Amino acid sequence: MAPRRHSSPEPGDDELSQTLVQLAGEVLERIKLQQVRVELAMALQRHILPVELPVVPGLRTAACYVPARPGLDIGGDWYDAFMMPGGTVGIVIGDVQGHDVEAAAFVGQVRIGLRAVTSVTTDPGEVLARINDLLVSLGSGLFVTCTFLRFDPASGELADARAGHVPAVWATADGRCEVVLDDGGLPLGMFPGQRYPVTRRLLTGTGAFVLLTDGVVEGPAFPLERGLERVVHVVRGGCEADPDVLATKVIDVADLTGHCDDAAVLVLRHDGQARGPRPWHRAGRGW
Repeated sequence: MAPRRHSSPEPGDDELSQTLVQLAGEVLERIKLQQVRVELAMALQRHILPVELPVVPGLRTAACYVPARPGLDIGGDWYDAFMMPGGTVGIVIGDVQGHDVEAAAFVGQVRIGLRAVTSVTTDPGEVLARINDLLVSLGSGLFVTCTFLRFDPASGELADARAGHVPAVWATADGRCEVVLDDGGLPLGMFPGQRYPVTRRLLTGTGAFVLLTDGVVEGPAFPLERGLERVVHVVRGGCEADPDVLATKVIDVADLTGHCDDAAVLVLRHDGQARGPRPWHRAGRGW
């Protein structure tokens, strides 16, 4: 029988073992760093979206938000609604360039800026013009699309201005439903001195005004126009439904588009209740 040989470490085995240990340590450190970043992104996301939406006579609201993917791919889309001076309600939906911690932090700046500006003026066009100049002055290099609305529960007026954002969809109980192609301006944060036209409507009957982001209606092989047509179909058949149910049905359109973007929906359902005697100017459009 041949004598048994004992194996001995080849030259360089110690160096290889040390290298593997070092690489394993670096991987663990990166995992820990990624976990911290994800937790930070999730914390920022929780502060982007409002805990609750205001309740006012004649208007019921509901919202849905779906992130693109778990982890850091969140933070671009958001919505908000809050009380403003004079008993009016400010309503906004928007989409910030990017989907990461930086985008989430920028959304926070935009939300705070909007609320601060409405303490000076509640006119939607003025609000967008002022926040645009503010964002340009920050020099972040990011831009944001959004729609800002003011609802007056005393008069039933809904005034809105749009900054490069996806158009809304509206429907009434008598069967009318269409994409709201109002004039708008450029996205916020691009150029100073921009102006944003305001469209004013009287909400005199029962219906729904649906705001959304492009993640709902647009995908890699799904054009925006087709997505909006699908939303029109959904809203036409559900404008009298509970707003939470309608918001869920609209956000489900995102599953059809194969979207790789986050998606947000904000439903405003009005019932056309009689308003108070507050005098005011004529609205541009009536429903």
